[in-house]
Amino acid sequence: MNTASVPVQRELPEFYFDALNLLEQANVPFLIGGAFAQSRYTKRYRETKDLDLIIRRADVAAAMAACEQAGYRTELTFPHWLAKIRDDQYVLDVVFSSGNGVLEVDEDWFTYAVDNELMGRPVKLCPVEELLWSKAFIQERERYDGNDVLHLLHARGAVLDWNRLLARFGEHWAILLGHLVLFMFVYPDRRGTIPRAVVDDLVDRFQHMRPEPNNPLCLGTLLSRQQYLFDIGRLGYADARVEPHGSMTPVEAEIWTDAIERDKPQQS
Repeated sequence: MNTASVPVQRELPEFYFDALNLLEQANVPFLIGGAFAQSRYTKRYRETKDLDLIIRRADVAAAMAACEQAGYRTELTFPHWLAKIRDDQYVLDVVFSSGNGVLEVDEDWFTYAVDNELMGRPVKLCPVEELLWSKAFIQERERYDGNDVLHLLHARGAVLDWNRLLARFGEHWAILLGHLVLFMFVYPDRRGTIPRAVVDDLVDRFQHMRPEPNNPLCLGTLLSRQQYLFDIGRLGYADARVEPHGSMTPVEAEIWTDAIERDKPQQS
């Protein structure tokens, strides 16, 4: 990917570079995700000092140990998807799954990673397909990443690996269809960048959806950890995140729910 047009950012904290060096020395493969990857793919640059590292679940313990030995504080913030590395001022998110338990960082994240540069240092970005996949599910009241999905489609729709993207969404294909409908509404001039075969396939699936009156399952919890708690707590719906429907245990879902109040943005 060409980085010649990347504007000069504020200097990133030395802490981040030290952490990357520590992971390399510990032979822990990592990718850069989050806002940094989003800006590189879309050329919509954000002024940020935050970095998200993407690693495999199996490498979390080694990553944390390497940073602890160097004097940094670490925590397994949410055992099903997120760890953190801290110094006195900054926090580095270490992502190995997703809050809803749907995504898992596997070998394909690394196979299809994209070479890039971070302040003169070679790095690899998480693939655009996986970045789009992860953002498509973030539809909280306080955070909605649908605009990021549309910006990725605008910038990269013509070159996406659509077969791989469809495989990533799998049984949750309707979420992708919803974003494609919004994309075609927002950007009429870019409708042609979405392959007609993809649109026809998803619309055909939609047309064949049928009522399931004997399936009281709420899939809304895959999109928001808060907005569908009434449904699973008071209306008797099963939580799509939790076994046997999803990958999360009841304890993991409880930890994720209990953190809602703590994680709310502070009002200024």
